Amino acid sequence: MNKILLIMMLPFSISFIIRYAIALLAIAFYTLIERKFLGYFQLRKGPNKVGLIGLPQPFADAIKLFTKEQSKPTIINQSPFITAPVLGLILTLLLWAVYPHFHPAIFLTFGALYFLCVSRINVYTTFIAGWRSNSKYALLGALRAVAQTISYEVSISLILLRALLLASQIDIASISINSISWIILILRPLALIWFITNLAETNRTPFDFAEGESELVSGFNVEYRSGIFALIFIAEYANILMIRLLSVVFFTGMFTPIMPITSDIGLIVKTILIATLFIWIRATIPRIRYDHLMQLTWKGFLPLRLRAMAILVPLIFLI
Repeated sequence: MNKILLIMMLPFSISFIIRYAIALLAIAFYTLIERKFLGYFQLRKGPNKVGLIGLPQPFADAIKLFTKEQSKPTIINQSPFITAPVLGLILTLLLWAVYPHFHPAIFLTFGALYFLCVSRINVYTTFIAGWRSNSKYALLGALRAVAQTISYEVSISLILLRALLLASQIDIASISINSISWIILILRPLALIWFITNLAETNRTPFDFAEGESELVSGFNVEYRSGIFALIFIAEYANILMIRLLSVVFFTGMFTPIMPITSDIGLIVKTILIATLFIWIRATIPRIRYDHLMQLTWKGFLPLRLRAMAILVPLIFLI
């Protein structure tokens, strides 16, 4: 019986290993693309010294970080201090289980709810990392990051609910395969709010206060170094890529209803284009003030979202 179970689980295990290996490669090369594009935008040379035009640069950085000596402050609570970045990376990689493709290893019927639940839990790792550093600066940075994330979670949940009402399903793979119409054309103002909310949720410019605190003390991760800091970095970029991918799935539909392989390529191409747009914004828009960030979501976006919900829900039930 155990052997039969092992044989049955083998394809699932291979699929997950390949999926996460490709996800980590995508993260590595996305960081390279971001650094190169920022160099071009700012009229300076990007990473180009390691290997052919700097292609092995992400791997060189990873080797450097993971081989450096791990020094930890004596005042930290060691177990939660180390567990928080590891747990954050695990939760972020779990999001990649809902990657939409035509031959999934596991069927998550409630993929959208799974995405919301896992991504919302991830905020606890940020708070634990700052709290258990036993540093006032890290704790203040963690509180600011948590307040920002929780505030914009309301936006993500409400906008996603309206997109799912129009799609009439919550299985991400089914939405990617069967959705032909572009919801972004139907809900243009809400799609713009979703775009801005994603910038704030993933700590990207002009809402990158987690990085902006490096001008002071580096925020919640001030006490992290070498390999553990690399885990925080990888988790952040894995989350960025996954949210860009889901933005494409929820708002732009499939590439063509006839050729599945073209749909996969279209999904990847559109994700790269949106990710590039986020890099462009990072290179051009200055950081806003923190109080303006909070006013934007609570006094600006929230009334618009509730008004749109009050209009859209009756229309859905009438249809």
